[in-house]
Amino acid sequence: MNRSGSAMANTNRLKLGLFSPNCSGGLAVTTVPERWAAGWDDNRELAVAADQAGIEFLLPVARWLGYGGAGGFHASSLESVTWAAGLLAATQRITVLATVHTAFTHPVMAAKQFATADHIGHGRFGLNVVCGWNAPEYRLFGLALPQEHRERYAYGQEWLDIVRKLWREEPAFDWDGRHFHLQQATSCPKPWQGLEPIIFNAAASPEGRDFAIRNSDFLLTSLVDLDKTRREVASLKSLAAERHGRAIDMLGVSYVVCRPTRQEALDYHRYYAEKLADEASVDRLMALLGQHAKSFTPDELRQHRVRFAGGHGTYPVIGSPDDVADELERIADAGLAGTTIAFVNYTREFPYFRDEILPRLERRGLRQATHQ
Repeated sequence: MNRSGSAMANTNRLKLGLFSPNCSGGLAVTTVPERWAAGWDDNRELAVAADQAGIEFLLPVARWLGYGGAGGFHASSLESVTWAAGLLAATQRITVLATVHTAFTHPVMAAKQFATADHIGHGRFGLNVVCGWNAPEYRLFGLALPQEHRERYAYGQEWLDIVRKLWREEPAFDWDGRHFHLQQATSCPKPWQGLEPIIFNAAASPEGRDFAIRNSDFLLTSLVDLDKTRREVASLKSLAAERHGRAIDMLGVSYVVCRPTRQEALDYHRYYAEKLADEASVDRLMALLGQHAKSFTPDELRQHRVRFAGGHGTYPVIGSPDDVADELERIADAGLAGTTIAFVNYTREFPYFRDEILPRLERRGLRQATHQ
């Protein structure tokens, strides 16, 4: 990756990104009245604030159907490519990704869309590739989710190979593959200054992780035990180098509940993630992830129900500002390049995170101060 104008190119030991603000509820599967509505104006306000604070990236979820509960979790979502284009026009340095399901977007269309967004952001667009897990959304598009992980990733690999060929090559080409048959395929403009957008991929299965180390710059990984994560980071970096001759970084996925005292944070987490959890949506989410995504074992799914209500099954970072800074430092010490973060209400809670947590991380040498 050599995109000097993008925040992802900085030297911070702990990169941070806001995850899922384009979807109602964000990552919090709750019915509390202050839950995130995901309107455009709030997303734009959040993006500008994050950009000014030096946050490295914004990562959306590509969602087509909600989960049916009383809280309306993901019932409304802003489509991620147009969302990214709009936010790239409103910001200066932050990387804005689009999350794209390979099965739902033709690669010729995708290559043109991504290059256009990259020009809007002068090289700050990023791509989060999803090879498929949500069977009801496949049915919405009139498709069947392949049951074998290897089939989903074989399709995704061919899709990405075409996108990259369209980005890289000037002459029109024919393509006669297993899934796509193209005649005189071409796309212009190429990505900004001829540099390809950074690529994210979330993966837990062996097939998914092999796809990630072959193709992506950053692998998003679930966090359960940070000691286990440390071993996984070292192993996957070694595999990427040995098998494919390339470097890869890994990012955790987490959510934050920060209040002036630890007890206040724990009380609020209990309030929204237990007392007022959107139980029907939690059930639906856990069932779909358990059946198709394979991101969690059955035991992990049972043990972490509150974590699913609190933040879509991501890693909880809960407590006072010092507690939160301590936990984020532990994430960095596990070898991760950074982590995503989310809040129950992003625009209400991010300013406190910015004012209290970021200075603590700077003092610990995990991040550089942002100068406006």
